[in-house]
Amino acid sequence: MAKKKFFLISGIILVIVFVLVYVGVNMTSNLGKTKMQVTAEDAAKRLNKLYSNISVTTDTPVKGQIDLNPADVGDSLPDINKFPITVNNTTNNFVEIFSSPEKGGTGVDGWLSDVAKDFNQANISVNGKPVSVKIRNIASGTGVDYIKSKKYIPDAITPSNELWGEMIKASGVKTQLVSKRLVGNIPGIVLSKSKHDALVEKYGAVNVKTVTEAIANNEFSMGYTDPFASSTGLNFLVTALNTFDSSNILGEKAVQGFEKFQANVPFTASTTIQMRDAAKSGMLDGFVLEYQTFLNAPDLKGGYVFTPFGARHDSPLYALGDLPQNKRDILKKFADFVAQDKYQSAAKDKGFNNLEDYKSELAAVDGNILTAAQKLWKEKKNGNKPIAAVFVTDVSGSMAGEPLNRLKESLLKGQKYLGRDNSIGLVSYSSDVTINLPIAKYDTNQQSMFVGAVDSLQASGGTATFDGIVVALKMLQEELAVHPSSKPLIFVLSDGETNEGHTLKDIKSLIEAYKVPIYTIGYNANIKALQNISSINEAASINADTDDVVYKIGNLFNVQM
Repeated sequence: MAKKKFFLISGIILVIVFVLVYVGVNMTSNLGKTKMQVTAEDAAKRLNKLYSNISVTTDTPVKGQIDLNPADVGDSLPDINKFPITVNNTTNNFVEIFSSPEKGGTGVDGWLSDVAKDFNQANISVNGKPVSVKIRNIASGTGVDYIKSKKYIPDAITPSNELWGEMIKASGVKTQLVSKRLVGNIPGIVLSKSKHDALVEKYGAVNVKTVTEAIANNEFSMGYTDPFASSTGLNFLVTALNTFDSSNILGEKAVQGFEKFQANVPFTASTTIQMRDAAKSGMLDGFVLEYQTFLNAPDLKGGYVFTPFGARHDSPLYALGDLPQNKRDILKKFADFVAQDKYQSAAKDKGFNNLEDYKSELAAVDGNILTAAQKLWKEKKNGNKPIAAVFVTDVSGSMAGEPLNRLKESLLKGQKYLGRDNSIGLVSYSSDVTINLPIAKYDTNQQSMFVGAVDSLQASGGTATFDGIVVALKMLQEELAVHPSSKPLIFVLSDGETNEGHTLKDIKSLIEAYKVPIYTIGYNANIKALQNISSINEAASINADTDDVVYKIGNLFNVQM
């Protein structure tokens, strides 16, 4: 009996010792490691496990014929009718005006549209003939792309600010200022109240100079919008360069200051919505915005402070090309009509004509210098962090025909916007996943193989979207092990439908752990499904229908690559 009791007690002691040793080993294995390091180890194990469940093949790269001509923005622009007419002309004697969206849309963004409708009903005549206006709602940068490329030139344009007018002049299109101001507005830096107060305490004031200095010192995170497309983004770029060297915004001193500043900018947003979402998620302490939009955004009330910067956004009106006298007369009458007190008062109700004491702190800038500043931004925006990107392409049966043709076209034309210092890879997926092109620096040889890989894509089978993303993540982690300073990105081009392989639930925590932005481009797509993927790490999702996919993807690559 005593013997049995001895063995029982000994067995219990051994079990207890084993448990204590096991727990001790597991606890001490993480001693000295940060939570991030432990999470990274867990993520690597999870990634390897998911990857092992996927059927992956690697193609032998085939070179394709590359076009060495630079990107032609005009060639990628969709038909102008893609952009809506918010006010139609009511007479045969009329002018067409491109209007920026904050005033040429509807609702709180429809002030100019409302005034134009009244103008068309006011029985106004020129040389005894009734006249009217047509308003087309189009972003300032996009409108300027049409005009500079001469793909479509309206009778007039009213962009948000005069910077765009200077760029049109520099392009060689005849430009005449009809009105320096249709309605008052200003751009600004929007900061969380706590960050604003902290900057005031340290620097004594908040302005572009103190903000760029604080960002260069890595004291807070701020985002701004694409200076090729956004009026506020272009204004901020030029104003920032001016703070570094007002005597020469393209000189060595300005460039060095910009590089130091830009190294600590988390990302440049493709859209204002993307930027605001990033701020709401806590990713950004500040961002840029027009005051009219700020006033009409309930989610910004109370928690944020607006600080003006740069050139005013007073919506100048320009006549374009060799307009006949009667059209110039219509534009003059329209500008006078808009200036009436009742319409300027109505504009204030929609958020315009506020902070009127603010004077432009940026002098007029020549259009050629503005274009050079955009080019500088494109070259320097990634600082010392080259991009490593994998394109994940849907070649399932549902992409057969027009969707796949458009996907190929958008990649082949969009690849001209990919910086040569970046590294690029290509993956395609249907039921299985194929590595069509391993990641490598995007030199002429890699470009040729990228074109060859895209040309060879064929559609069939099921849709394992998240398997394709897992393979891209694996490729990027291997690339980062060799080049740790690279910034990883994934671009998913798909119709958004997933019916095989892993699910978003399976890999969401992995995407969160690696913090790799996943930009999605949808072709006749289930956009909600793609938005869910992009929203994980605050990337943009583009609904690229068959009319404008090439232009949109070119813009996306221009900003992110």
